[in-house]
Amino acid sequence: MNPFSDAALRGSFVNVSQRERASIVPPDPSALDWSRLDYLGWRDPRMPATGYIVAELDGAPVGVLLRRAEASARARAQCSWCEDVRLPNDVVFYSAGRAGAAGRKGDSLGTLVCQDFQCSANVRKPPPPAYLGYDVDAAVQQHIATLRRRVGDFARRVLE
Repeated sequence: MNPFSDAALRGSFVNVSQRERASIVPPDPSALDWSRLDYLGWRDPRMPATGYIVAELDGAPVGVLLRRAEASARARAQCSWCEDVRLPNDVVFYSAGRAGAAGRKGDSLGTLVCQDFQCSANVRKPPPPAYLGYDVDAAVQQHIATLRRRVGDFARRVLE
């Protein structure tokens, strides 16, 4: 992911009001290892049920405000983005209001995602070799590409 400034991150959110945009506190961009991020995700420490993601679409950041569901799953859920079956973390349901008029009418969509948005780290963990000659590095690169596509697809659906 390309590095973005604090102002670019804050201005990238497509499904927020002006008041919500002003209250967003992005992480310090200089403290991030952008080369190991496929999307930027964080939770608001002041409002634990609020999360934010920023995906890169066509070289530009697209931010989405997410709300965590109150109810928890009865069974262990799988993240829809990284699909890591060896997760060291919880997966929760997040919903996002759509951008524009659809969002103002209350339209939203949801997804199951790693609670603290650890997907970029999860897809970089080498999987166990599935068979003799299995290309672990190629598998990791495929997982990274798939994660980027899934997050980008989610951001595009919010924009529709």
